[in-house]
Amino acid sequence: MIQLVGDFIEEFPRSHDSLEMSFTSSSRPVKRRWLNNRLSACFIADYFLNIMPIDEDESEVEERIEAMKNAVSYIGNELLENAMKFNEGSENDPVKFGIHFRENLDLVTAVIFTKNGISPESVEKFQAFIEELRSADPNDLYVEQITKAAESEDSEASGLGLLTAINDYSAKLGWKFESDPSNPQMIAVTTMAQVVV
Repeated sequence: MIQLVGDFIEEFPRSHDSLEMSFTSSSRPVKRRWLNNRLSACFIADYFLNIMPIDEDESEVEERIEAMKNAVSYIGNELLENAMKFNEGSENDPVKFGIHFRENLDLVTAVIFTKNGISPESVEKFQAFIEELRSADPNDLYVEQITKAAESEDSEASGLGLLTAINDYSAKLGWKFESDPSNPQMIAVTTMAQVVV
């Protein structure tokens, strides 16, 4: 079973730049790993900036570099935090996190992704949220989710990070759901965010 939702790129050219990291399950609680998530997101942002063609003579190059780094690190951090928080995979199924670099004419796109395992029971709830995210006005949904989060102590599933990626960085999101042949009790979910920088 493979299901694609949203703006998902399934294949990249073999000769493109990319970086992928894997995180194995740990006995440390997710909250103690939060700093590592941010460090990893900043690392892929720095990696991206080092391979990206930047015209040093361009006016406002410093501001552009800072904006690119902020976009990639913010979105990367949000995706990685969600993948870690909702990962139900075993220690044999690491969380994957990375970035692809796409250049098309004058557009440069950072394609940030995570891959983690979730139970089949969680898929339906997650897909319902994705459908709401794709069909609602992102600004209205953002306000609605802030209100829900303020009224409830269970703000884990708020989706505010994804909504911020859409609203503030014009990210295009996509997902891939696939059966995990090594673990039939899990569904592998790849979340992808494309942002033009």
